[in-house]
Amino acid sequence: MKITNETVEIDGIDKEILRYLMKDARKPILEIARKIGISGAAIHQRLRKLEASRLISGSKFIINPKVLGYSTMAFIGIYLDKAIRNPEAVRQLKDIPEVLECHYTTGNWSILIKILCRDNEHLMSLLNHKIQVIEGVSRTETFISLNQQIDRQIKI
Repeated sequence: MKITNETVEIDGIDKEILRYLMKDARKPILEIARKIGISGAAIHQRLRKLEASRLISGSKFIINPKVLGYSTMAFIGIYLDKAIRNPEAVRQLKDIPEVLECHYTTGNWSILIKILCRDNEHLMSLLNHKIQVIEGVSRTETFISLNQQIDRQIKI
């Protein structure tokens, strides 16, 4: 691994380790070590270096929201009357548990959020009672996702 100007260059072994763990973060290190042909200690050492470089951070379980009754995914473009209202609007959006992502964008919207709702009625309630009432929000534009067709990380 080589670090230059805040970017990290990784070698083939690092890439193999990352590919295995991106498929299944719970895969045993010793199993990966056997497949790659290096020791488990070498993999642990490489993982510590990758964490220290900030290329990787932690691991997580992925929850299936449909099992919990959340089936409506939407993207909402939020127009603010003034750019200076952004920090306060984002603070209030953080208090809405259904907001999964929030992006400060270029273009027409000031903010783009991704939200997950139980159904369209839940979505409408969030829009009317939690999002559009935020001070500075002049209007919103909503796009409902019918089906997520690609879900992946950057290729290693």
